[in-house]
Amino acid sequence: MVFFITSETTGTEGGLAANTLGRFRRNPKSFLKLILLGFTLVGLPFIVALINSAVSINGLADQSRKAVYQAVQITLASHTLTNEINIMERSVRQTLILGDESLLEGYFQAHKKFEKTATELFQLSSRTEQKQMLEQLQSLENATFQKVSAASQAPEKLRELVKSFAPLLDSARSFSAFGYALIELEVDEMQNMAEHAHTVMVWELFALIPFAILLALGFSILITRPIRQIDEAIRNLGQGELSKIVRVDGPQDLMYLGERLDWMRRRLLKLEEQKTKFLRHVSHELKTPLTSMREGADLLAEGIVGELTVKQQQIANILHNNSIQLQKRIEDLLNYSALQTEKSALVKHQTNLAGILSIVLQDQNLAIMNKNLKIDLACTELMIDCDEQKIRIIIDNLLSNAVKYSPPGGRIKIWTNKVDDSVQLDIMDAGPGIDEIDQEKVFEPFYQGRKMSESHVRGTGLGLSIAREYALAHGGNIELKTNRSSERRSDDESTLANGRTIDLVQQIKTGAHFRLTLPIHDPESCS
Repeated sequence: MVFFITSETTGTEGGLAANTLGRFRRNPKSFLKLILLGFTLVGLPFIVALINSAVSINGLADQSRKAVYQAVQITLASHTLTNEINIMERSVRQTLILGDESLLEGYFQAHKKFEKTATELFQLSSRTEQKQMLEQLQSLENATFQKVSAASQAPEKLRELVKSFAPLLDSARSFSAFGYALIELEVDEMQNMAEHAHTVMVWELFALIPFAILLALGFSILITRPIRQIDEAIRNLGQGELSKIVRVDGPQDLMYLGERLDWMRRRLLKLEEQKTKFLRHVSHELKTPLTSMREGADLLAEGIVGELTVKQQQIANILHNNSIQLQKRIEDLLNYSALQTEKSALVKHQTNLAGILSIVLQDQNLAIMNKNLKIDLACTELMIDCDEQKIRIIIDNLLSNAVKYSPPGGRIKIWTNKVDDSVQLDIMDAGPGIDEIDQEKVFEPFYQGRKMSESHVRGTGLGLSIAREYALAHGGNIELKTNRSSERRSDDESTLANGRTIDLVQQIKTGAHFRLTLPIHDPESCS
């Protein structure tokens, strides 16, 4: 089968694709960029927190290093000041005891070293109290130096100056003790800073983790939503649901993919329309000559043109039977075509389900007799609101399958039940059944199962599909029941028909079991 596509349509689709590509090239946004942006925004808060923590730790380390260096230098300088004061006092005492003025040279050297150390210590000191104590110490030492310099020519005057070193030593010790106290204070401040940095890091983690999780969830939705939309579109295309427009939100490359999928959907719709049109035309073209063939076969079988021999009568019957089968196939194609174009309207009225079943059995009587089949029928009088012609097609398709796959001399069970506001019609044959692989596909159009019937007449694969569509249109359904569920049916489901009880659960080999469920009253009229 070949479908022709006009150049005008192709040009229109090509122009749409070109315009879409041009628009996306002007606005380049990709799925990869969205993922990278998501990772960046999720990771950025942690990066900022790490940088902040690194800066805090680095600042704390620098301050600790400076504090340690300053503490060491102040400690050494304080020790040096005390030591030089002791040297100066010792030099003065030696000069006084020995009467040798040259021994004061040690005092003057210690004085110079004291002044140098005091100057360096003044530069190291960072606190005002410490500088004030150092200035007082320098002032006392300078006053003592002036007195020692003035008494250097008269050693006996040095005796009075020895006592002035005691307050100088006390002042130096006080300055040293204050320095140690400042070091302890610096250590406490560093500990407080470290605890503060640790607290800030903990709170940053508590704040950033939920924020990052929310960002991750948000971007997960942004990333997975277009993927879900594409998956849903592909699933709808695979299931033949071509009426839903494909829309994909998100990055432009995925939006472009969504537009291409929608283009594919429109192309499939056009191909479906062409296929349906082809089936409708072919079916009508075949039905006209078939009618003539069937009428000719009927005339031959009835002996209108003369008496036939036994072999001629058999041939005429074969022509008649196969013409009926071919007409059913063509009617299946027509019904399927009507379903696809939604032109199959239902004309409902009160109908006896048992009467419809009786007519279908009469139509199938010849095929049933040819295979010597036994029909176990249990059908009560049930009035339902339905389209009699459509329900007849449903039952005819179900019974045709049962007859086709039943072995010669087999048994077909048919029974009805009323369940609440619905009626159930079950048809079960004793054939080979339906393969497990085929059970989910038996209602698909044109599907042919693995287990073929012994008849040489091959179906179109539309019967069950059309039957189910008609059942759904009535607000009912057709389902395939498994053999196991059929065998577990209890005696409570036995039905009283024609004054006798028929047990529908005899222990025989069961094949396919289909159940038709229909509402008793029209759902549309009830609503």
